Amino acid sequence: MKKAFLTLAAAIVSFTAMADEGMWLLPYLQKMNIKDMKAKGCKLSAEDIYSVNKSSLKDAIVIFGGGCTGEIVSEKGLIFTNHHCGYGSIQALSSVEHDYLKNGFWASSHDEELPCPGLSVRFVRSIEDVTADVLGNVPSIAGEQERQKTIRANIQAMTEAKQKELGESQTYSVVEFFGGNQYFAFVYEVFTDVRLVGTPPSSIGKFGGDTDNWMWPRHTGDFSIFRVYANKDNKPAAYSKENVPYKAPRHLEISLDGYKEGSFAMVMGFPGSTTRYMTSHEIDQMLEVDNPQRIFIRGERQAILWEAMEASDEIRIKYASKYAGSSNYWKNSIGMSRGIQKLGVKAQKQAQEAAFQKWADENTLPEEGFIDALPKMKEAIAKITPVEGTMQYLQEAMLRGIELISVARTTPARYAGFYKDYDAALDRKVAKRMMQIVRENMAPENLPSIYAEVIDKDFGGNSDAYVDWLYDNSVFTSLEKAEAATDEQKKADPAVALANSVMDVYRTAYMEYVKYAPAVNEAHRLYVAGLMRMQPNKAWYSDANFTIRLTYGQVLPYNPADAITYNYFTTLEGVIAKEDTSNPLEFTVEPKLKELYAKKDYGRYADKDGKLHVGFLANLDITGGNSGSPMLDGKGRLIGLAFDGNWEAMSGDVAFEPELQRCIGVDVRYVLWVVDKFAGCQHIMSELDIVGGKKK
Repeated sequence: MKKAFLTLAAAIVSFTAMADEGMWLLPYLQKMNIKDMKAKGCKLSAEDIYSVNKSSLKDAIVIFGGGCTGEIVSEKGLIFTNHHCGYGSIQALSSVEHDYLKNGFWASSHDEELPCPGLSVRFVRSIEDVTADVLGNVPSIAGEQERQKTIRANIQAMTEAKQKELGESQTYSVVEFFGGNQYFAFVYEVFTDVRLVGTPPSSIGKFGGDTDNWMWPRHTGDFSIFRVYANKDNKPAAYSKENVPYKAPRHLEISLDGYKEGSFAMVMGFPGSTTRYMTSHEIDQMLEVDNPQRIFIRGERQAILWEAMEASDEIRIKYASKYAGSSNYWKNSIGMSRGIQKLGVKAQKQAQEAAFQKWADENTLPEEGFIDALPKMKEAIAKITPVEGTMQYLQEAMLRGIELISVARTTPARYAGFYKDYDAALDRKVAKRMMQIVRENMAPENLPSIYAEVIDKDFGGNSDAYVDWLYDNSVFTSLEKAEAATDEQKKADPAVALANSVMDVYRTAYMEYVKYAPAVNEAHRLYVAGLMRMQPNKAWYSDANFTIRLTYGQVLPYNPADAITYNYFTTLEGVIAKEDTSNPLEFTVEPKLKELYAKKDYGRYADKDGKLHVGFLANLDITGGNSGSPMLDGKGRLIGLAFDGNWEAMSGDVAFEPELQRCIGVDVRYVLWVVDKFAGCQHIMSELDIVGGKKK
């Protein structure tokens, strides 16, 4: 049997890295990156950043919640992350009486810090290449289904054995890289007692809202502050008043020295997902089906939600996090399609594929699979695209879009959390539009049976009338009615009938998807492996998969279009200039912020130019999941918090754009200024290890 995975692993680490592009694995920094990093201005060694045997920079970086990054900034477990990363917890703690979204929150002592149920942080304790263990007994002639079955069994056995050694507070996770050609195991230590310490009002933390999302210039103070708590032995523990702030073995220094054009910068964090090895056939699916459907359905739903949120503080608080989560990916999809088309990404992919096919035909054997990889991908995508289109309509418009369906499918244990942020009247409005959208856009043969059997038969095809009847007669429109209903009443509820009707179609589509997915996975794996064999001297990195990575580059401006140049930083002056009283949910400026600006009371947080910098740019390779990641200088000191990419390079998840791609971060000096001057939180400031800049 061929041990191809060993050759592949060696190839990944045998050459010098390219500049700027890349989400690099920490164990390979010494072999792949550190020489180039030092040439750009990094003063650290690879061992300083990642070490197997001693504390290193990576020990101050955490997974924050379910999809963000945070960093430890004090020896008492204080965490900096983005405001939008903490948004769900801030919203959950808010009410009309205690509107932390609108007004902010600042604990004046540990006792006032607010527990955040369901929020956790994870520290990476170890990283190990386990490719040989995962693939070692996979026959080289195995079909894709047999291959995946063997791999799953190997990973399950490894995980069960390792988990017994680790105990409950640590988790063992085996993750595939390079399309399943390589595997790494990660050990995480999980802390579940996390508390809110401070957050600015949304007028600072979410300044610009959806209008500015993904755009530059940016003036958002996108930060929030939390703290990790542990038991008296400094180990993870469930929330308890007896718990104490976590004693962090490593935390980040915070620099007031700032940056200039060309300064070295790097980000360490947990990028969520990229598809840099996507083929032109998959791009067609994205541009013709996935993105247009998502943009349309979410756009219709969001318009209804936004109108209600503007009219009511109660609705605004209930739906703030839901709306933000939906709109972020909605605008991302708009920008992604725009960027792919404008920058000619499909043509780039087609050129790469033509070169690959020529190489495979001339240099590989048929039994290796490289020759057939792209033809198989084309065939599989053609079959799977309409199936995914059906599934997406059902997911976006009904399973996610109509909340009544969600609660009808959930358990009573989750009722309290659901109904806290639910408004039946608003959901009724949304449901009417979603039911219309599904009928108008899905193929008749794929419609849930509820349309023919109930809407057409009993309501003459009037889905609005059906929705009114549904919400008038369902027990799931309020917590009181749901808790009072018997199991028999719930089973007979019309919302359950609707949910079952939708799920019947969804399951049928999913079974079709399962038939075609192995072919897509096999073609992708062979294509990635073949590309790396075709170009053995190129620096390859795996797609993002929410594992810890490092990206590095420089603080730089960019030119988005002819005769336009964007500076690499923004200032408080831009915040003041953007105030728009006609759009109070996005462009309000706090009176105290104006007072401080009028006095130019910037303290030691002003740049050498005398201005208070708010945001800045660096040509770093980031994506979703990197939100909240530390932006570090050449000495590993915190200079900012990454929170966004730029509109002109939204195709970056598919193809990195070296001339355009930028990481947008909030300047840490602006963060400190808000905490110190705006909020007056000296007790927080006293915890921080602040270096450089002007003396206090």
